[in-house]
Amino acid sequence: MRRQPHKRRIVPKQASETERGSLEPARLLHRAEFLTTAADWRQLPPGRAPEIAFAGRSNAGKSSAINALTQRAGLAFASKTPGRTRHINFFRLRSGALLVDLPGYGYARVPESMRRHWQHFLARYLAERAQLVGLVLIMDARHPLTALDRQTLEWLLPAGLPVHVLLAKSDKLGRSEQSRALEELRSAVAREFPRAQISLQLFSATRNEGVAEAQAVIAAWLAAVDQRSQKEGPPCQGE
Repeated sequence: MRRQPHKRRIVPKQASETERGSLEPARLLHRAEFLTTAADWRQLPPGRAPEIAFAGRSNAGKSSAINALTQRAGLAFASKTPGRTRHINFFRLRSGALLVDLPGYGYARVPESMRRHWQHFLARYLAERAQLVGLVLIMDARHPLTALDRQTLEWLLPAGLPVHVLLAKSDKLGRSEQSRALEELRSAVAREFPRAQISLQLFSATRNEGVAEAQAVIAAWLAAVDQRSQKEGPPCQGE
């Protein structure tokens, strides 16, 4: 049985804007390390480090996507039993930013009370977490935009944050099927979420396809945060 990581209250390391800006997209995500895990709001990491969250159905390939983007096999644990992850796991990049692995939704065999707790917790996290700067939403290319995917997008919309969709396991489809899946999803998103900032791409962790494109999107989000921080300047004493 895999041991669950010990819960730690660790203040995320902060890096200067110069250090963060000097990292290329691929290198920015490398050397990620486990920071802490949270089961409720009080356990979320303190500090102002920007957070990039990853969400998706339990068997959509979320853990594999995180491992591929960070080039660290086993960083995000992929259980053979979908829905086993019941905490929010945080991974720290060497820039100080955090990658946030949200519990996979859809197949967890848990009591109804726990299911309601996680729905409330995740809805609040996506809508209210000030440190959150973007969401990477992983969908199975063969079964995109499920009802739970739609619900996740609706939770995030009030925050006005960007979403980047990875159509994972795209290697399971032929070239023409990949193009059709991408275009159909693009049309559906434009129709159902016309005001949302949603970008899309094909992705395969198995074949390492689409990794650089996704890394560049995340790097751009973090660079935008740095630019805003430089314009706003350091916080006043006493804040």
